[in-house]
Amino acid sequence: MSELRDAAMTSKAWPFEEARAVLKRYEKAPPEKGYVLFETGYGPSGLPHIGTFGEVLRTTMIRRAFETISDIPTRLICFSDDLDGMRKVPGNVPNQEMLKANEQKPLTSVPDPFEEFESFGHHNNAMLRRFLDTFGFEYEFYSATEFYKSGQFDEVLKRAVDKYEDIMKVMLKSLRDERASTYSIFLPIHPETGRVLYVPMKSVNKDDYTITFDDEDGKEWTLPVTGGNVKLQWKPDFGARWAALGVDFEMYGKDHSTNTPIYDRICEILGMKAPEHFTYELFLDANGEKISKSKGNGISIDEWLTYASTESLSYFMFLKPKTAKRLHFDIIPKMVDEYHQQLRAYPTQDIAGQLANPVYHIHNGNVPESKMVVPFSMLLNLASVSAAEDKDQLWGFIQRYAPEATPEGNPDMDQAAGFAVRYYNDFVKPTKKFRLPTDQERGALENLVAALRDEKVALEAIAKKNADAGNADEALPTVDWQDEEFLQSIVFAIGKNHGFEPLRAWFSCLYEVLLGAEQGPRFGGFIALYGIEESIQLIEDGLAGKLVG
Repeated sequence: MSELRDAAMTSKAWPFEEARAVLKRYEKAPPEKGYVLFETGYGPSGLPHIGTFGEVLRTTMIRRAFETISDIPTRLICFSDDLDGMRKVPGNVPNQEMLKANEQKPLTSVPDPFEEFESFGHHNNAMLRRFLDTFGFEYEFYSATEFYKSGQFDEVLKRAVDKYEDIMKVMLKSLRDERASTYSIFLPIHPETGRVLYVPMKSVNKDDYTITFDDEDGKEWTLPVTGGNVKLQWKPDFGARWAALGVDFEMYGKDHSTNTPIYDRICEILGMKAPEHFTYELFLDANGEKISKSKGNGISIDEWLTYASTESLSYFMFLKPKTAKRLHFDIIPKMVDEYHQQLRAYPTQDIAGQLANPVYHIHNGNVPESKMVVPFSMLLNLASVSAAEDKDQLWGFIQRYAPEATPEGNPDMDQAAGFAVRYYNDFVKPTKKFRLPTDQERGALENLVAALRDEKVALEAIAKKNADAGNADEALPTVDWQDEEFLQSIVFAIGKNHGFEPLRAWFSCLYEVLLGAEQGPRFGGFIALYGIEESIQLIEDGLAGKLVG
C-alpha cells in the first residue's frame, strides 16, 4: 500500500493531481466535520445529458484518488437545483402548452409533462439518479427544494441577511447598471402564484430575517427568508451552498469559470473556506455546438449504452477533461477499441504507468482482463460484409479466427458483437456507398484474388516488392493463411507492386470498393477474420459490380 501511495503522490494523472490539491487543505489538521466533501451540482431544467454524468464520474475518480493518498473519510453529494424557476420550456419534452402555463414556477412545482412523477423536477431527478445508479456510483442525493424547506439552509440564509450588503457589493460589480438597479440576491416565491419572482427588495430586515418587496402587481409582501419561502439567485446560491455544506471540492464546466471568484468570495463572506475546483471544457455536438439539456442535442447516456459498454463511455470522459471534445456517435467505435487497448497494456506497465492508465481510474484499481479477441471496428466491418442481423452470425467468424473464444468465456466480446450489429444497422449501413474500381485498382484486386488462391503467386508478389525496395535477399515469410501478418504482407506487397502512391490510395480502394466506406480495418486482419474464400468472393463481387446497387 505504501508503494501505491508513494507513486500516487507523484503521479501526473489528473485525478491524482486534483486529489493532492484537496489533501493540501488539511495538511495542518484534519477536517472538523470528520470527512472531506466532494459535490456535484445538477440543474434539472431538462433531461439529464451525458455531461452531467461526466461531472459525477470525474469527481468520483478524484474522490477515489484522494482515498488512495489519504485515510480521511469522504462523502460525495449530488445536489439538484430543483427549486429554480423554469425560465423556459425545454423543446424535447411533451405537453409544451402545459409547461408554458407553469413558467417561472420552481421545477418541483411544475407538473410532470410525462405524467409519471410528482413534478417535472422530480422526474428529472429520477432520471439522473437512474443514470448514476446504472454506473454504480456511491453518492448522496440532495434536493434544493428539501434543503430549503427542511430548514437545513436556514442558518446560512440568516447569515446572508446579516451580510447582505457585503454580498451585494460582490454581485453588483459583475452586473450591468440596468440589472444592478433592481437586483437582489434573494428571490421570493410568491405565496399565491407560486412563481419565483425577480423583483427588487424594499427592505432586508435583520431584526427578524425577513424581506419586503412588491410583487409584479404592486402588492407588498413580507416573507421570512427561511423555510423555503425565498431562494437565492444562482450565483450567490453556489457560494452559499458551499458554505452550508462545507464543500471541499466541486468541478464545473468552463462556462462557470468567470464566476469562480464570485462563488469563492460569497462562500468566504458566509464564513467558510472556498472549496478546490476543477474547470472542464464543454462537450460539443456533431456541429461543434455546446450540448444542452434544453436543446437535447449531443448523445444521451441511454443512447451511448445502446451501442457500447459503460466502460467505453467512462474512458471517453477520462480523456483530456480540459480539452473540448466532440460527443457524437461516430466516436463510439474508437473509444471501445482504445479502452481495450489500455486494458491489454495495463499488466505490462510499471506502477507509475498503471496509475496514469485511464483503466486504473475507471475500475478504481481493480482492472479486469480484456477478452476482446477482435476489435470493435473490425466487428463493424464483419457485420457489414456478412449482412449480420444478430451477434450469433458474427460468432461463426469469431470462433474460426479464435477457436478458444466463446460467448460465455468472452462476455465483453459477446456484448460487443451485439453492439456492433446494432451500430452497423443504425449508422454504417445507411451511409455505405460502394464504387467500381479504376483500371489500376482492377488489376491490383485481380492480383490479390490470385495471391489468396495460390501461395506461389502470394510469395512472388512479396519477393517482387522486396526486390523493388532493394531487399532482394530478404527472407520470405512462412505461409500461414490464418496469420494476419502474412496476409497483410500480401496486401501491402500488391499495393506497392501496382504503383499506388501514396500507398493509402490502395487501402482506400479496398475500403471504398469492397466495404462501401472511406475508412476501414487493417485488411490482413480482416481477411483472417472473414475467411480466405469469403474474402475472395467479396473481391470478385466488387470486381463484377455486384456491390454497387
